Amino acid sequence: MSKEIEDHRLFNQSNNQPFMDVLAQHVSRRAVMRGGLRLAAASMLGFGGAAQALASNGAKKTSLTLAFEAVQGSLTDAVVVPDGYVAQVLVPWGTPLNAGGSWQPDQHMTAERQAASVGMHHDGMDAFPLDADNASRRFILALNNEYIDQTALWAPQGGPTNAKRGRRPAEESRTEINAHGVTLVDVEKDANGHWSHVPGSRYNRRLTSATVIELAGPVAGSDYVKTRFSPAGTQTRGTNNNCGHGVTPWGTFITCEENWPNVFVNHGQRFQDDARIGIPTNKSRYGWDTSAGDVSEENGEFARFDITPRGERAEEDYRNEARTFGYQVEIDPYSDARAVKRTALGRFRHEGCWLGKLEAGQPVVFYSGHDARNEYVYKYVSDAAWDPADANRPGETYDRLSIGSKYMDNGTLYVARFHADGSGEWLPLTPSAETHDGRLLATALGLAEDDLAGVIISTCDAADLMGATPMDRPEWATVDPTSGEVYLTLTNNSKRSETSAAPTFTNKGDDVAQRGVGYETAPANAANPRANNGAGHVIRWRESRLPNAFRWEVFVFGAAANDADNHSGLTDMNQFASPDGLWFDQRDDGQGILWIQTDNSYEGIADYTNDQLLAVVPNSLDELQGAGPVINNSNQQQLKRFAVGPSGCEVTGIFATPDKTALFINIQHPGNWPADGSALTQDATAAASGQVRPRASTVVIQKRDGGQIGV
Repeated sequence: MSKEIEDHRLFNQSNNQPFMDVLAQHVSRRAVMRGGLRLAAASMLGFGGAAQALASNGAKKTSLTLAFEAVQGSLTDAVVVPDGYVAQVLVPWGTPLNAGGSWQPDQHMTAERQAASVGMHHDGMDAFPLDADNASRRFILALNNEYIDQTALWAPQGGPTNAKRGRRPAEESRTEINAHGVTLVDVEKDANGHWSHVPGSRYNRRLTSATVIELAGPVAGSDYVKTRFSPAGTQTRGTNNNCGHGVTPWGTFITCEENWPNVFVNHGQRFQDDARIGIPTNKSRYGWDTSAGDVSEENGEFARFDITPRGERAEEDYRNEARTFGYQVEIDPYSDARAVKRTALGRFRHEGCWLGKLEAGQPVVFYSGHDARNEYVYKYVSDAAWDPADANRPGETYDRLSIGSKYMDNGTLYVARFHADGSGEWLPLTPSAETHDGRLLATALGLAEDDLAGVIISTCDAADLMGATPMDRPEWATVDPTSGEVYLTLTNNSKRSETSAAPTFTNKGDDVAQRGVGYETAPANAANPRANNGAGHVIRWRESRLPNAFRWEVFVFGAAANDADNHSGLTDMNQFASPDGLWFDQRDDGQGILWIQTDNSYEGIADYTNDQLLAVVPNSLDELQGAGPVINNSNQQQLKRFAVGPSGCEVTGIFATPDKTALFINIQHPGNWPADGSALTQDATAAASGQVRPRASTVVIQKRDGGQIGV
């Protein structure tokens, strides 16, 4: 999530054992698992190079090697890349998608103009080739637009109207609504290696917080989602606060609704699921609901953000509007077909939708994290087995969303429980599942025995009752497509006390109304002894051959170089905190680069460098020494800082072209960048000479010699 819109309230009030307690016990066992018992570790964990060495009778492959010199930290208003590399700005906020459009630094945004331009604050993104032979030179860029910066959006008029109190003007609310969502834009590289978008392309379009979207899966058509707009409960309007993303093997984009609850408000009695997920009761984030009643309002376009019950029945008001949000949303970038919210994958603050290892004849798997303190990690497993005939066929026109329905509307949602011995289990979120206290899940939730829609609506409560492990803000994940290993960032958790302090709880009751983590503070531990886990860490796991089981370990701990508890031995050249974005960049022989993006708001790092991008080759870390994380004092030099963003920004969103010659990242909420306020493409490494109107942008990083990135 963006640091600008983090929600620091703690909604999980269960008494489930938090991950840090598990981690403390687990790390104490690491010496046994690594201290001379390499064979045992390989057979038990099956991770990385140890398993590969066994599979090849000890003959290890030559590891992929990072060939760039790590960059120094930077506090400038510019993107910093290694020597021999260039970086170019592409499709900044406000870029017109239609032919003949323009952008000026003092551009006054209107709702109509914003609906036809690139949205605000770029986040997760990916590429969809128009033909397989030209996939590294031209493709549809699918780009999340997570939230808005009202100061930059309304700069020509000196800021938004009535941002804190009073009625928002309808035109301003519409413009802000249209700045959210997803941008689809055709981009191409010319003969000189310069990238630009294709104005007027038939593939260019926007999905905003006002776009009509279908509901599918268990929740669709249920009483939980019937509204005045859709009495049948089959449609909604908008996708909001789109953070991480996913890509399906059949060629569709998954955009993930994360910090959506705060755009709503409920001044009356809330549903428990709305309370658990954090719907505010005082004021919505942007006040779009206050524009209700304007003479220009159509079909309750603003009234729907106030979900206070007003009618006799749900079909007469918008009490259920928020229940149509919090899902994974599937988009076909190749057509103008209506997007679909896939409710079977759960309802919460989705950070991403990461495809698991894909195998013919096996179910399709997606992972997702709930990005909030003391929330959970989820996995969805399709009922249908993967058929390679369903794989994407770029350039062909056919119904990809019907394939999505095959795999994403019927399946089982699971939540993770981590154990101290390095094992874990996936707990099913089904009506008949047995909770940790022996009840049927449907009964514990107060639902009918076959009410799967009700379980999905109350995903967070269901996970509480099943005894899932609360985590330190699970954000992005990524999967090594060869090994199936899953990497996950645990960004931070400010609710942590000194090691000697006893935990305190917000609730001590055990009734249905008081379920959740219950930790106001949680004790630190041997694996992460800091009071308040501000630096975060990355874990990884591999699915077990046993049903619904996995093995896990800590991959790397964030820290400042001079921290007393710098468990991974980081130095000035690779210190980081609050890991966020992740991407596994598969290369030759099944090896690849793990890219790690960070949020650096942590003492000792924030005054050394802006947010950054680091790289490591996991397969190069085979020879592990001692206990502790995978990256440690014996090998941490293989983790390198590759790029740094401009001041004030978050570095997020990442992918590379298939030929690995261009790496795409996003620069979100920069403070004073890019340098040229009127240009649509420019040098990302140039700093502005004065104050400019900041614009979130995609950045393309390439080698000057045209070679592969990183190696």
